[in-house]
Amino acid sequence: MPRPREFDEDDVVARATDLFWRRGYHATSVRDLGEALGLSASSLYRTFGDKHALFLRALDHYRATDSAEARDHLLRPGPVPDVLREWLIRMVDMPEEGAAARGCFVVNTATELGADDPAVDGRTQAAFGVTRHALEEILQRGLRDGELRADLDVTATAESLFTLVLGLRVRARAGHGAAELAGVIDTTVRSLR
Repeated sequence: MPRPREFDEDDVVARATDLFWRRGYHATSVRDLGEALGLSASSLYRTFGDKHALFLRALDHYRATDSAEARDHLLRPGPVPDVLREWLIRMVDMPEEGAAARGCFVVNTATELGADDPAVDGRTQAAFGVTRHALEEILQRGLRDGELRADLDVTATAESLFTLVLGLRVRARAGHGAAELAGVIDTTVRSLR
């Protein structure tokens, strides 16, 4: 008769997400996971199958928590230029002094693994699609309410803002200054009015 689990699987996935997010997929070994999560390799394999399966669960967890929260933040009420600016600033994820920026787990994963892993690629593309769609929604609201330029191409602008977010997150992770990145954001938002 198998022993009952002595750990909360959702908690383990959340902690694994944090480890993969900080270190990346390839730099995180099964031993690292075991030490960080307080589980033996056999418990990890028995519960999750393998490191790749746990990584997919971590991506799913991130999308259901951090990504969903970011989408909700973008689509909240308020003047569209202000909401966009605050959301972009939030996406930069500048760490406290002396701490390393983690960037976005999905962006980090897409950068590290590219499209070579179909299961990972499907998840990163789905997450990117949610962001693009949310950007289109808020831009359409801004057009409808007269807060943005009347000649704004919503689809092209959403793509530009999405690309800006990816670039900002990479620059933040590379240690570029918050004031410099905020200046880029302010210039971008002004161009939409």
